[in-house]
Amino acid sequence: MSKNLRGNFKWLAGIASMSLLGACGVPGDSAGELVGAAQELREASAGDVAVSLSSKAAIIGAQERASVTVTLTNTTRHPVKLLKWYTPAEELEEALFSVTLDGQPVAFEGPHYKRPAARESDFLTLAPGESLTRTVDLGLYDLSRTGSYGIRFEVEAGRLHGSSAKQGQLKSNDVSVWIEGRASAQQEPADMTASLTSSIAFSGRCSTTQMSTLMDAMNAASAMADNSNAYLTTTSPAGTPRYSTWFGAFSSSGWTTAKTHFAAIKDAFDTKPVTLDCSCKKSYYAYVYPNQPYKIYVCSAFWSAPLTGTDSKGGTLIHEMSHFTAVAGTDDHVYGQSGAKSLAISDPTAALNNADSHEYFAENTPFLQ
Repeated sequence: MSKNLRGNFKWLAGIASMSLLGACGVPGDSAGELVGAAQELREASAGDVAVSLSSKAAIIGAQERASVTVTLTNTTRHPVKLLKWYTPAEELEEALFSVTLDGQPVAFEGPHYKRPAARESDFLTLAPGESLTRTVDLGLYDLSRTGSYGIRFEVEAGRLHGSSAKQGQLKSNDVSVWIEGRASAQQEPADMTASLTSSIAFSGRCSTTQMSTLMDAMNAASAMADNSNAYLTTTSPAGTPRYSTWFGAFSSSGWTTAKTHFAAIKDAFDTKPVTLDCSCKKSYYAYVYPNQPYKIYVCSAFWSAPLTGTDSKGGTLIHEMSHFTAVAGTDDHVYGQSGAKSLAISDPTAALNNADSHEYFAENTPFLQ
């Protein structure tokens, strides 16, 4: 899309609301509240939970599900709580496994989510000696080549209770399985509802109201990207409050990384063909498949978020745009402002790779110079 068209987002949104026929209320940033919410529980550390991994078959054909069975066991004398997102309790939503072929890492091709700060309902509790066993399909990993795959459950222990603190890896035993290559998992193509401009399209049966809202969000995101890029381009590189709050101790290389990321984010909003999909019903804000630019799936929390400000609609689109490998290739190390601020202090390198850190820098709420 030309910069002219991008500059007319608001005008187009008005046209959409008049002429067209017709991603997670969200809790506040409550990382501190989570710690004290269940005093009798202990947050799991790497030594509190044992993980075992097994496979029913040593050889898996191309037409068979490539799955493994994971068992998490509380080995302590007290209950422990675990953040469901980083366990196999429900469907696989994160790269919980280290998967290799001939010793080389295999890519996780699943979605990257923007989630609200974790609530107590997002945790599960294991009583002393209790186990959780689930069979997990590895279809979100690149299993396109035939060979002997090494598989291991491996999660940073801090993530199990929503912390950015490094507390060691929670690892299972290694399992080796011969897997016949199969097509990589791809998202089912959604129906195309409308294409409002040459570079903005909608899918997933977006309503007229939703399309208008999304155009407003695109306006907000574009303005945030412009502002962030201008700040990093015109401000003398230094440990400014805005930079250090979200990206940590100043370094010239860190500033350059942030500048490069936001130049790419701005360019994506200005010139790339963006598709916005309304089909997600999860309680999250949004998600993307990093290797499938530039399609953003918005979820339930997106619609109740403010247009601008903390955890906003515009900021959500910044967050998701940063995930694309063709843009900045960010990950989700932590969620929420408290977590992002702590990450900036403890691990500036990870902060420069954290999508929420980019979002909060762009939203700049509270305002920082």
